[in-house]
Amino acid sequence: MIIQICVGSSCHLKGSEEIVELLQKYIQEKKLETEITLAGSFCIGRCNREGVTIQVDDEVVTGVTPANFRDFWEDKVLKNLN
Repeated sequence: MIIQICVGSSCHLKGSEEIVELLQKYIQEKKLETEITLAGSFCIGRCNREGVTIQVDDEVVTGVTPANFRDFWEDKVLKNLN
């Protein structure tokens, strides 16, 4: 699985650095380093008023925040690995 986190100016200001840190933490905790590749991406083109834009393989997800990160992780990452 390839997860690309937008690090463009808009998402950077909305907390992409914190989302990257959360992804790294969750990947380590679940020992998924060989299953998931993290990458930064400049503007994915789906800027949202709040949260960060992330692309999981071919699916673009907008509005990811620390508050809803766990839902994103479970619905978009873990479910697609099984």
